[in-house]
Amino acid sequence: MSQDSAAVPDAARKLAARRRREIVAVLLFSGGPIFESSIPLSVFGIDRQDAGVPRYRLLVCAGEDAPLRTTGGLELSAPYGLEAISRAGTVVVPAWRSITQAPPPAALDALRRAHEEGARIVGLCTGAFVLAAAGLLDGRPATTHWMYAPTLAKRYPSVHVDPRELFVDDGDVLTSAGTAAGIDLCLHIVRTDHGADAANALARRLVVPPRRTASDMGHQRYLDRSLPEEIGADPLAEVVAWALEHLHEQFDVETLAARAYMSRRTFDRRFRSLTGSAPLQWLITQRVLQAQRLLETSDYSVDEVAGRCGFRSPVALRGHFRRQLGASPAAYRAAYRARRPQNGGPEPALRPERAERPERERAMLGAGSGERYAAALAGHGLATAEAAEAGKPQSDVYASRLPESPVGRGPGRPVLPGQRERPVG
Repeated sequence: MSQDSAAVPDAARKLAARRRREIVAVLLFSGGPIFESSIPLSVFGIDRQDAGVPRYRLLVCAGEDAPLRTTGGLELSAPYGLEAISRAGTVVVPAWRSITQAPPPAALDALRRAHEEGARIVGLCTGAFVLAAAGLLDGRPATTHWMYAPTLAKRYPSVHVDPRELFVDDGDVLTSAGTAAGIDLCLHIVRTDHGADAANALARRLVVPPRRTASDMGHQRYLDRSLPEEIGADPLAEVVAWALEHLHEQFDVETLAARAYMSRRTFDRRFRSLTGSAPLQWLITQRVLQAQRLLETSDYSVDEVAGRCGFRSPVALRGHFRRQLGASPAAYRAAYRARRPQNGGPEPALRPERAERPERERAMLGAGSGERYAAALAGHGLATAEAAEAGKPQSDVYASRLPESPVGRGPGRPVLPGQRERPVG
């Protein structure tokens, strides 16, 4: 992922003399999930030089006092402590045991020192919370498991959280999404260090794809109705539950504010502080997610899906759907059914009247980003009070501050390995 101007000096920091790039330290904590913990151990800790994979030296370090107990009550004994991190050129935090707990101060100090001395710091899945607690994600793009992304965005508002990516490479700080995306990021590190041939050889040994993208594995389908865990104790929880149960109805944020007995301004502020997202964008996202489910599980036409998800026109659905998922509703349905044919038999073709009209969609998407967003909002039937949010990316919190892409790619950010190519504006 491209870096902003503030991040470039950090990424170019020279590695301290006592650190070696081929030495990888993996930081383990008690209570950490064993799958995420095993990923860097398998990628960097096994000698596969016979298969053309350059060798790394692995240091497994305890991030706190023993014993370290992991999934299923297994007890681990790490051969090294935090002092060994001082030799590593790459430090990996596989996962953190609980997003509600603060990491040990000594471990955070070790991570900060390693970063200051030029080491590459990697957070897999909820390991991003440890990096954020150390201040290493401030002002940077990052990702984590989609279920915990709103909590990360709320707790660390200076972090530009994007849960739509499999991983984010910001130079000297890298993060990955949930569980198996850690494999994608570790392969990306090998590819960066030793080239595509080495990464491909390692992928063959691990029997995994050498390079996945979010679109390859339908990553967006896993972005469910995610909200911070603590919302259940908040008075707004009842309003959120009502909204999710009535997505088929046409209502706007003013309706939600009224149900919460709040002014629109107060409701916006409370909702954003709770979820890390503006209420308008959250509502649109939930409608798009509901449209995904109907496209996957029903034979409704796109027009019917739009009506059953609270959009006042199919044009509004198509615009929001493409912005969030990078494809039209019809294309998404076709791709989904190609991956998962029903009953093992061939999928019936859609009736002609259910087909998309590409020329109309191209005409709509040919307008400027702000115009498209405003037009789609109008089609959604939202009051003009929302116009102030028109033209924004999907969320103030989730949107990374990135430069324009190279000539020929169009608006949006450049695509890196592990990231899907999609519009963000």
